[in-house]
Amino acid sequence: MLSQKAKYALRAAMMLAERAGDSEPVRVPEIAQREHISLKFLEAILVELRDAGIVESRRGRNGGYKLRRSPDEISFGDIIRVIDGALAPIRCASRFQFQPCADCPDVASCVIRWAMIRARDAISDALDHCTLAEALSQQIKLPPGLVVDLP
Repeated sequence: MLSQKAKYALRAAMMLAERAGDSEPVRVPEIAQREHISLKFLEAILVELRDAGIVESRRGRNGGYKLRRSPDEISFGDIIRVIDGALAPIRCASRFQFQPCADCPDVASCVIRWAMIRARDAISDALDHCTLAEALSQQIKLPPGLVVDLP
């Protein structure tokens, strides 16, 4: 399940993607206010994204954050892995954080693992092919104050 922290990271990254063409970085309080994220929590998220090479920061009065790469080179999968770790639903299905289940007699023939690897591959494929640029093109533009009930 996607954590709230990962959702916030995606929302912050989307705002940075919107402003990718700007010469000035986006200030953290501006992101926090627009996206309704605690300033301290957002700062911690942005530091993780910076350390992973997804965003870059500038200190000082005119400081803030910008994407390090173009929005079409950053996927949802990139961001989620930084914040939440592996996309696999269970550790024995993880490519990089593999751990066998304590109660599994034979990892090689486990049908639960087989199904979870298929799920991991489908999730990974979808998230790795959804870039920030593509997501920007999918945003629904609503007039201010309009609320829409989605199914």
